[in-house]
Amino acid sequence: MKYTPPSPSDLARLKANLGMTGKEMAGLFGLAGDQQWRKYTGGQDPRPMSAQMLFFAISRLELDEASIRRVLDRMRQSGAQITFDDES
Repeated sequence: MKYTPPSPSDLARLKANLGMTGKEMAGLFGLAGDQQWRKYTGGQDPRPMSAQMLFFAISRLELDEASIRRVLDRMRQSGAQITFDDES
């Protein structure tokens, strides 16, 4: 797979199109907080967004809840321990 990460301006445009805050974008991408999100969208040396991280976030936008739950269950069957905020 060849992959070129989105530019910081591409990520800023995605944030604007979604109408989300930096904190919400951090949550979507599985980041600790909006400071981490800003590391991908600004500064002198912004981080490139990995394909895996982008796939994770876009999957959460595009897949229905049942599909996401199936993926999480498969991850758990593989030995992962994962919980989202809405799970107990």
